Amino acid sequence: MTADVVIIGGGLHGCSAALNLSRRNLSCIIVEKDHVGRHASSANAGGVRTLMRDPREIPLALASLDLWHDMQSLVDDDCGFEETGQLRIAETPEDFETLRKRAELVKGLGHSHEELIDEKELYRLLPHMRPGCVGGLICRRDGSGNPLIAMRAFRAAVLKAGVTLHEGVAATGAERAGEGWRVNTTAGPVEAGMVVNCAGAWADRVAGWFGDHITVTPAAPMGMITARLPHLVGPVVSSVSRYLSLKQFENGTVLISGHLRGDADRDRNIAALKMGDFAERARTVLDLFPQFSQAQVVRFWAGIEAITDDGSPIIGPSANSPNVIHAFGFNGHGFELGPKVGAVVAEIAATGGTNTPLDGLTIHRFLDNAKMTATQMANSEEIKIAQG
Repeated sequence: MTADVVIIGGGLHGCSAALNLSRRNLSCIIVEKDHVGRHASSANAGGVRTLMRDPREIPLALASLDLWHDMQSLVDDDCGFEETGQLRIAETPEDFETLRKRAELVKGLGHSHEELIDEKELYRLLPHMRPGCVGGLICRRDGSGNPLIAMRAFRAAVLKAGVTLHEGVAATGAERAGEGWRVNTTAGPVEAGMVVNCAGAWADRVAGWFGDHITVTPAAPMGMITARLPHLVGPVVSSVSRYLSLKQFENGTVLISGHLRGDADRDRNIAALKMGDFAERARTVLDLFPQFSQAQVVRFWAGIEAITDDGSPIIGPSANSPNVIHAFGFNGHGFELGPKVGAVVAEIAATGGTNTPLDGLTIHRFLDNAKMTATQMANSEEIKIAQG
């Protein structure tokens, strides 16, 4: 099997990369050890969030949000996207001061998407929330999507684009083959000029094949969904002082998550739930919205994700091998970034650089003795920002 690019990992970012590469007339093979979207790409809360992003991620997140608002043209499906806004509430004056400082920071970076709101506007948006909160920070164009619908849509789109998809095929190693690479798999070798590492919780092992020896922590992001309830919540709600992500869909069901992590065993390919943590989130929800006291939970889920040491993803060229690009370690908040990450990966593969700032997001930040190639060094300290 041969192609211009082989992508290891068929989650949202791998499929997005393949779709964008194919639109640049580069042939692609996706090698996925399970099935498309099996882990974190389907088992997540579906947050389409630019709110409270690490400053390094903001340009990428804003660009990706624009794609979410036009998702139909990208994959012929809206992927369940709803523009509800994302709102972080301040339960105390101290919380509000935290949000005020955050708003100033973001404004100082030249961005205007995060809006500080007072108590009156907060309760206009959340009239059913218990009294006593003092304000919030909102991104009105944010919202949520449906991960299952999104993965079906991206899978269909890559196949329609002519991408070769091998599901149930695991990559087992890689070696140089001329100017490119030979990736060994359980179905035989794949040769390509370039490799894209989108292997999720297993991506640090793949990175090691190319001399980029780092460590990620596998985690199991969890969530729970209720039966249908009367509509009480419009925006996606989080809190300054407590872990929470609360969203109510058009059909009335409520998804509750927010830094919920079970036990991940990537060697056995399983994630185990921690039921006690669900109880803690439920108590937070009931404190803020007592009307949900009769809610019945109908489903719990968990996936497997990679957590980096600094909580931000790794995106960009290998530090030690040519023609290798990494896109992994999304720390449970990569769903929103997926559409743009794929475009950035394809841009780097095709041109050697990108117009999207990735300062502080490449793998170089974790490698004290990173050996950059001459080409990479010429591109820039972190990654070339293409001109024009």
